[in-house]
Amino acid sequence: MKFQWIFLIGIIFAIIVSFFAVINVDPVTVNYFFGKAEWPLILVVLGSVLMGGFIVFSINAVKILSLKRKIAKLERIIEELESKPVPGLADEQEIEKSQNLNFE
Repeated sequence: MKFQWIFLIGIIFAIIVSFFAVINVDPVTVNYFFGKAEWPLILVVLGSVLMGGFIVFSINAVKILSLKRKIAKLERIIEELESKPVPGLADEQEIEKSQNLNFE
């Protein structure tokens, strides 16, 4: 359900940006470090949106990869801890078994 809402919001945002870009087709001057150029505003707006989306995607991809590594590391630690015997646990289990036998 969450994915559907995100997808719907993304579609609405894309429609709004497209509508805004189609209305603004006038040429604008884009200044670079090494010069300037005339571009239609529609390309500047769409290019900015695409670059912003790429930046957000890249940051989230790095975050997801680091979280996956952390999860894998923690799962290995859990497996190591589960495989080690717990001191004193065997004695407690034997005591419980003997108490259960006495009550029966």
